[in-house]
Amino acid sequence: MRYPQPTNPDAFGPASPHRATPGRALVEAITLTAEVCGLALSPAAAEMLARDLADFNEAAVLAALTRCRMELQGPLKISDILERLEDGRPDVDEAWAMMPKTELASVVWTDEMAQAWGAAFPLLSAGDLAGARTAFREVYVKAVLLARAKREPAHWVPSLGSDVASRKSVLLDAVQKQRLSAAHAAELMPSEATGPCMQGIGAQIKLKNLH
Repeated sequence: MRYPQPTNPDAFGPASPHRATPGRALVEAITLTAEVCGLALSPAAAEMLARDLADFNEAAVLAALTRCRMELQGPLKISDILERLEDGRPDVDEAWAMMPKTELASVVWTDEMAQAWGAAFPLLSAGDLAGARTAFREVYVKAVLLARAKREPAHWVPSLGSDVASRKSVLLDAVQKQRLSAAHAAELMPSEATGPCMQGIGAQIKLKNLH
């Protein structure tokens, strides 16, 4: 399996000087969420935080703020919101559960998952499961925050193990979740695994996109 080169996880910062104008509903939600979490923000601080988040989908930000109100105690930070933003990337526990435990297994993962697995796999190979999970969590959370701060969409790529038999289910699952196109998955499958099954999934996805 190939892993992306590590990036600097401490380079967290705004992607660009441009920010869209935030809606009042977003500013009010940030103000109230900060108060509920335990430390009120000034109107200027709430406005600035809303401006930093304004070019994300507002419904997704509001949903992330709801999670912050339920899960946090203390000062509300932009990293708290970004960590809970739904953008197609799995949360850290789901991402860890998806990881291949040997070189035999295939996986369809994001760039951030691959980067975190590159840090965790040597520990796992040495028999240190707890250490591997901790390393994965630390790298993945920072990589996801950095990607979201840079407004990078989730990028799903296949990493194929040597077990051809298990490859089919992994690729089909990725197609059903619209992480890979049916055509891309078909190119990676054994020839006997393609055909009516893949065509049926492709038809289902096209029908779903029409609604």
